[in-house]
Amino acid sequence: GDTAGCTFCHTSPEERCSTCHQRHQFNPAVARKSEQCKTCHWGKDHRDWEAYDISIHGTVYQVNKWDLTQFDMSKKLADADYVGPTCQYCHMRGGHHNVQRLSTVYTSMGMSNADRGAPLWKEKRDTWVSECDDCHSPRFARENLQAMDEACKDAGLKYTETFKVAENLMLDGMGEPMPKDPAPDWSGQH
Repeated sequence: GDTAGCTFCHTSPEERCSTCHQRHQFNPAVARKSEQCKTCHWGKDHRDWEAYDISIHGTVYQVNKWDLTQFDMSKKLADADYVGPTCQYCHMRGGHHNVQRLSTVYTSMGMSNADRGAPLWKEKRDTWVSECDDCHSPRFARENLQAMDEACKDAGLKYTETFKVAENLMLDGMGEPMPKDPAPDWSGQH
C-alpha cells in the first residue's frame, strides 16, 4: 500500500524527470500545463487538483487554456504572462524545479491545528503572500490566508466533534453500522 500509494509519487519528483515531462514526449510546454500535476495530486487522499479545478484560478485556466494569447505554454515560466495561474506558475515560480520550495501553507495531514505563528510557518506564509502579490495586493493575500486559517480551525473542531459522537455511540453499544434486522424497504424486502 505504501509503495503504490505514497512512494510512487513522493520519490519521483526528486529522482525522475518523467514525473512532469512525459517520457515519450519530453516537451516543456506539456509539463507547464496544470493537468500534468493531476497525475498524482488528485483523489481522496490528495484533493489538490479538485481544489484548483473548482477555484477561480482553475476556472480561468479551464476556460482559457486553448487560447495561446492567454496561456502560451511555449514560453518559459519566467517569461509567462498568463491570464491566471497554473499549478506550475505558483509552485515552480520562474521555472524552479523544487516544487516543495513554494509549497502551500495548508495540508490535510493533521496540520490544521499547527501553530501558524511559529517561525517556520511565518516564513512559509510570507512566501505564500509574495506569490499572490504578483497579481493581488498583499492585503488581499493576507486576508485570504486568515480566512483559510479560520476555515481550518472550524473544520478541525467539526472533525473532533464527529469523532466524539462516534466514540460515544460505540461506548453506548450503538456502534453497529446496520441493524441486524432492518425494516423492509418499499418493495417489502429486507
